[in-house]
Amino acid sequence: MDRSLRSIVRPRLTAVPKHALIRQGSWGQHLSLLVWDQTLIFISFVFAYWMRYIAVWPAALQPIVSEVATQNFVPFSAFLPVTFLLMIVLAVLFESKRLYRLPRGSGLLDHIGIIISSTLSGIGLLIVVVFLYKPFFYSRLIFAFAGVNIIVLLSAWRALLLGAQHWFWSHGLGQERVLVVGGTGLGQQVMNGIAAQPGLGYFLVGYLAERAIVQSDKSSRVYRHIGALDDLPQILAMHNIHHVILALPFWEHSRLPQIVQTCRDVGVGYQVAPDLYQLSFDHVDVHHISGVPLMSPKKVRLKGWNLALKRITDVGLIVLAAPVTVPIALLLALLIRLDSRGPALFRQQRIGKNGQPFWCYKFRTMVNNAEERKAELSALNEADGPLFKIRKDPRVTRVGAFLRHSSFDELPQLWNVLRGEMSLVGPRPALPSEVECYEPWHRRRLEVMPGLTGLAQALGRSDVSFDEMVRLDIYYAENWSVGMDLRILLMTIPVVLSGRGAY
Repeated sequence: MDRSLRSIVRPRLTAVPKHALIRQGSWGQHLSLLVWDQTLIFISFVFAYWMRYIAVWPAALQPIVSEVATQNFVPFSAFLPVTFLLMIVLAVLFESKRLYRLPRGSGLLDHIGIIISSTLSGIGLLIVVVFLYKPFFYSRLIFAFAGVNIIVLLSAWRALLLGAQHWFWSHGLGQERVLVVGGTGLGQQVMNGIAAQPGLGYFLVGYLAERAIVQSDKSSRVYRHIGALDDLPQILAMHNIHHVILALPFWEHSRLPQIVQTCRDVGVGYQVAPDLYQLSFDHVDVHHISGVPLMSPKKVRLKGWNLALKRITDVGLIVLAAPVTVPIALLLALLIRLDSRGPALFRQQRIGKNGQPFWCYKFRTMVNNAEERKAELSALNEADGPLFKIRKDPRVTRVGAFLRHSSFDELPQLWNVLRGEMSLVGPRPALPSEVECYEPWHRRRLEVMPGLTGLAQALGRSDVSFDEMVRLDIYYAENWSVGMDLRILLMTIPVVLSGRGAY
């Protein structure tokens, strides 16, 4: 999947004209990144030369490194044409793969993927050219060293840049001022996505609608209503808007051309969120008959051989991790028993694939009578939809707070995975009481096996709304691949370490 998974939390948006992308990325920033990358590529080759010809390696590695006799020592000046050629080739590959034009919110894995593929292609091409020209002059090992150095240096540089960018955006610095046009369910979905992820770099100024959103319950977020649709030209100027997201309901689509033209006239970037949520699915297959587009919902991919492959991957990863997970589980069970009265494990009925109930195991994080006290705490519920969550739940024990923050409380669910009731990646298993409150389109998340982690957990965990979580689960079911599973597992690691959204 080429696009960052982080961008999935927002509704799919149509392409924006290049001339409208005023704030998305300036040529100065683009050029600066290119120059820094080229500098690091040059440094990587210098370091590769040092590793090959100058560094003193341990005796065991000398036969590998010293493939060329000492008398065939090649000065670095002889490598300068090759180095500059590699820099040009990688610059072209980076540009062609849009490394400097990735969508806003693209993750580190998106950058590293392009860096690795481009570097391997560039080094491979360079080896072919060089050894056709002078087959016995240049050391082959120096190109391997250069490739590894380039990947490591550029990846570390990207990690530093993205980390700094995320920190600035999360603290309200350098954000784009965004206006949402539309206040119905679709507009609220877009605004919820922006509010839940400050790291995307958007500051939500407010929304335009003919009337303000009526707050349906205490858990709903309240956004600033700053005018009607006809007020768009004045609002753009008054509030210094950088970007507009058009999230109009289908009965307002006749106004899109006029609104789009207004954005173009002012020179403000815009994106359009199509109102496909009335169809109860997120992604569609498009066919054409005489130029007329026909849309049909995508089918769930986790069937047949795909399901068997996913099962093999789950069991294999659990077996490989067992020497680490088993001792940790035993230690945590002991700490739970010492901290509070009651069993170390907590068993609860959950709803699995196709609505089948099963017993889900977790480490106990609450006092023994937690379920009996749930009714008296219903007024403190902070989650929307059928979910029940409280940030500072008084029923949580001391060890339980640590387990929840670190997500170690879900370690026993590996047993559910081995039993075939769950998977490592998939929608989180729901309570029967939650499923009873599902709307019809929510039930599509039950078409696949539940998992320990999923897109919602990798992107925001408890910080995303229930509808957003369901939409991510449907996306996962319709677009599954082994690569997506591995990517979600990798994305979950920093989320778990940071404790973001866990309570």
